[in-house]
Amino acid sequence: MKKAFSKTLLKWFDKNDRPLPWKGEKNPYYIWLSEIILQQTRVAQGLPYFEKFKKHFPTIKDLADASEDTVMKLWEGLGYYSRARNLHTTAKFIAYQLNGIFPTTHEEILKLKGIGPYTAAAIASFAYNLPHAVVDGNVYRVLSRVFGMETPIDTTIGKKEFARLAQELLDSKLAGKYNQAIMDFGATQCVPANPDCNKCPFQKSCIAHQKEKITLLPIKSKKLKKRERFFNYLILKMGQEQLLQKRLEKDIWQNLYQFPLVESSTILSKEALIQQPDFLNITNHQSYEITKITKPFKQQLTHQKIIAVFWEISINLDSLDIPASFLRINQKNIPNFAFPKIIDWYLKDKTLYLELY
Repeated sequence: MKKAFSKTLLKWFDKNDRPLPWKGEKNPYYIWLSEIILQQTRVAQGLPYFEKFKKHFPTIKDLADASEDTVMKLWEGLGYYSRARNLHTTAKFIAYQLNGIFPTTHEEILKLKGIGPYTAAAIASFAYNLPHAVVDGNVYRVLSRVFGMETPIDTTIGKKEFARLAQELLDSKLAGKYNQAIMDFGATQCVPANPDCNKCPFQKSCIAHQKEKITLLPIKSKKLKKRERFFNYLILKMGQEQLLQKRLEKDIWQNLYQFPLVESSTILSKEALIQQPDFLNITNHQSYEITKITKPFKQQLTHQKIIAVFWEISINLDSLDIPASFLRINQKNIPNFAFPKIIDWYLKDKTLYLELY
């Protein structure tokens, strides 16, 4: 079965290859860029970002020379922003420390910041046809179903077991093509929910199909514990001016911009908000008027759920002791800053905030 797997998969791929702009690409920079963008991102969502980054930064040096704010603004809305920070850091390392030359071995690629085993294998095989098997969510799903593997994929033992099998199955002479084939197969044929098994070339040999375990595989042993966080964003305005704050802490959305924030343990009433120590510190005990309060906006992240309320406040900005992490800007310049998605939703909801644009 193992011997026939690669041949069957490549035969399927010859008839079902998806045309995508990074396929067949041999420039390791563009391959790396596409792989980082597609991590935890659907192809349909990632495609315009790939085209945008490729246009703005045609070379690694172009990306390295860009400001962090520029990179984060282009990444805005894609989520998992540490990917963008690592991408920028690694671009600078390659441009300035490696003379702009992308590493050519799997071992050296793996040493780069933000590049793990999967991405290193993808770059090595696609750019240089080196015999390293990729193991991502699609590969876990395909292998667990076809070979009936019930070892949890989120355990050390499971990761080693799947990596070992993936390497055994790899067609070493066609490493890049094979890796692309198994990822495409998982993305379009052996999909997470309701796969069309009648069209699957592995139907007769697939153990999960035989044992009616398609919906049960792959197995994860751990359930993510999610917590709720409540954000109160203060839109402190004086005429056309208002305050922004850069998130500098090692937390979600690091280095993105936001409105001054008061985090709380629950949704706050107006009376409760104005008693919060952070609110009193930000407003500097000055007189103000709360003119608008939005409905709660909700964003689900991997490990937490953010519930945000936006408070529009008229206040004399000249009377505030503005911290160094705050910026005083004209509201017409708001589109120049990169915000978390939940703030973008708020800014685009014209029914709630018509004056911004």
